Amino acid sequence: MVYVLSAEGDPLMPTKRHGKVRRLLKQQLAKVVKVKPFTIQLLYETTSYTQNITLGIDSGYNYIGFSAVTEKEELICGEVKLRNDISELLKERRMYRRIRRNRLR
Repeated sequence: MVYVLSAEGDPLMPTKRHGKVRRLLKQQLAKVVKVKPFTIQLLYETTSYTQNITLGIDSGYNYIGFSAVTEKEELICGEVKLRNDISELLKERRMYRRIRRNRLR
């Protein structure tokens, strides 16, 4: 998936046509803005038509899933694992702090 910006820097719809992107870069009609995620900026004027994108989020206890879709395809999806060990780490830190403060010198 290649993300595309207009000549003014406004986001356009991403593309999967890697051959066309390669030709645009070779003909210097586009330039690479970012490598990760791969993003190009067009150097010529174009229409700024975009489709409606829906963001769906499934919030769970250990995992949060997300997905961005149009009417035809899924653009991006992912999953985030939440940390459940914070309270244990705070207890351990508190224990070490109490030991340090109560230590005889």
